[in-house]
Amino acid sequence: MKAVYFFIGIFILNFHVTFAAETIDGAVQEQPVNYTAIAMFLLFVVSTLIITYWAARRTKSARDFYAAGGNITGFQNGLAIAGDYMSAASFLGISALVFASGFDGLIYSIGFLVGWPIILFLIAERLRNLGKYTFADVASYRLQQRPIRTLAATGSLAVVIIYLIAQMVGAGKLIQLLFGLDYSYAVVFVGVMMILYVSFGGMLATTWVQIIKAILLLSGASFMAFMVLLMFDFSFEALFAKAVEVHADGINIMAPGGFISNPIDAISLGLALMLGTAGLPHILMRFFTVSNAKEARKSVFYATGFIGYFYILTFVIGFGAIVLVSTNPEFLDPNGGILGGNNMSAVHLAKAVGGDVFLGFISAVAFATILAVVSGLTLAGASAVSHDLYANALKKGETDERNEIRVSKITTVILGGIAIALGILFENQNIAYMVGLAFAIAASANFPILFLSMFWKGLTTRGALIGGFAGLLTAIILVILGPIVWVDILGNAEPIFPSIYPAVYSISLAFLTTWFFSVTDKNSNSANEERSNFEAQFVRSMTGIGADDASKH
Repeated sequence: MKAVYFFIGIFILNFHVTFAAETIDGAVQEQPVNYTAIAMFLLFVVSTLIITYWAARRTKSARDFYAAGGNITGFQNGLAIAGDYMSAASFLGISALVFASGFDGLIYSIGFLVGWPIILFLIAERLRNLGKYTFADVASYRLQQRPIRTLAATGSLAVVIIYLIAQMVGAGKLIQLLFGLDYSYAVVFVGVMMILYVSFGGMLATTWVQIIKAILLLSGASFMAFMVLLMFDFSFEALFAKAVEVHADGINIMAPGGFISNPIDAISLGLALMLGTAGLPHILMRFFTVSNAKEARKSVFYATGFIGYFYILTFVIGFGAIVLVSTNPEFLDPNGGILGGNNMSAVHLAKAVGGDVFLGFISAVAFATILAVVSGLTLAGASAVSHDLYANALKKGETDERNEIRVSKITTVILGGIAIALGILFENQNIAYMVGLAFAIAASANFPILFLSMFWKGLTTRGALIGGFAGLLTAIILVILGPIVWVDILGNAEPIFPSIYPAVYSISLAFLTTWFFSVTDKNSNSANEERSNFEAQFVRSMTGIGADDASKH
C-alpha cells in the first residue's frame, strides 16, 4: 500500500502547473500558476490518504468493509449522507444551472430535497431492520434470492455507472482548471484515487472522508454565500436586480420555463429526483452503517437539515457567479465563455470573493466532494457484485468473507476503469443533468421493487423481475435514443426519443408491469408462499427482531 501511495505522490508532483488556454487564433497563452490553491489541494489529498490508511487497519470483516461495523452514530451518518448528496452535481452542477438559467436551476435542488420525506417516513426504519449490506437484502427477503438479487445488482450497477460519469467529469474539469493537466489524465488520476479509497478503506474510510468533507463544504459554501450577500447589503432584491442586468437573458432568468418548458419533462424530472433518491444504492447502504432503526431515522433527520440548508446556499452562489464571474475577464476565455466551462462557475466565484487561499480551499473541498462520492458509489457497485451476485446468487451464501471482499476489490478496479472511460467520453455534459439520468434509472428499476416488497402483499418474484427489468431497460433505452446520447454523443442528426427525461414513462411502466405480472401469478406455489411471507416481513420491518439474519432467508 505504501508503494501505491508513493506512486500517487510522484504522479501529483509531476503535474503540469501551468494553465493553457487557447486564444482565438489558435495560439496558447499561459496563466499564472496558483501555488496556494495547489498546496491546499495536495494537503487535502494527503490527509484523505491518511484516513484511508487508518480505516484499512480497522477493516477486518465484511461488516467492517460494507457497513463500517455498524458503529456510526445517527448524527455522523446524517453528515455522511449529506456528504454523499452534496456531490459534484449539487455543488458544481446546480450552481452552474442557476448561473446559466437563473431561477429554473432550482428544479434540481427542490427535486433532490423532496425525496427525503419519502425515505424518512416510508423506508429508513424498515430498510435498517430488514437489510444487512445492500437494499437487495430487503427486496429478496420474501422473494426468490437468485433472480431478485440479480435484478437489484443490475439496477444498482446501472445507477452507479451513470452517477460516476457526472462525478468524473466534475473532478476532471476541476483538476484541469487548477493544474493545467490534460482532462483525460485528470480523470485517470481521480479513478486511481477512487480505487485506493474503496479497496483499502472500505465504508469506514468513505464515511469519515464524507463527514469531514461535508463539514468543510458547508463551511465554504456558507462563506461564499455570506460574501456575495455582503456585497449587496444582504439584499436578495439587489442581488437579483444586478444579475438580471448583466445576464444575457435579462429578466427571463427570474421566470420558470427557461430551462424546462415542457410540462411532461418537468413532471418526469421531478419524479426521477423525488423517487430516485429512495433508490440510490450508495445512499441506501448508509442505513446499514448505524446500529438500529432509531439511529437510521436520526440520520435522515440530520441529513435533511444539512442538505436543505446547502441547497439554499447554491442558489445564492449561482446568482453570485452571474454577477461576479460572468462580468470579470479574469474568469473568461477568449470567446467569452467561462474557463473550464459553466461547471466551474462556483470555483471561480471562490476566488472572486476570497482570493487564492479560499480558491485553494474550495478546490480541495470540491475535489474531496467528488472523490468521496465516487468512492461511495464504487463501494455500492462492488457490494452489488460481491454480496448480491457472487456470494448469494452464485454461491447461494456458501462462501467466506475473504473471498467476498476479494471479489469486491476486483470489481472496484473494473468499475474504476469503466468510470474513467465514460468520464472521458462525456466530458462536455452538464453534471447535474447526468445525475438526473442516474436518478431516473434508480426511480425506474430500484424504487418500485424496494417499495412494493415492503408495502404490497401481492408482490411476487415474477412480477418484481419483469417489472424491474422493464423499468430499467426502458429508462436506459430511452436515454440512448434521446438527444444527449443519440445526437450529442453518437453524432446523429435527430433523436429517436425527443425528451431527455424518460422517468415518467419508465417509472409508470415499471409499476404497471410489476402489478400485472404479480396479480396474474396465481397458481404457482412459490407465489402463494411469497404472499404469505409478507406478514413475517412486516413484523420484522417494524421491530428489527432478527434483522442481522434477514439476508440469509
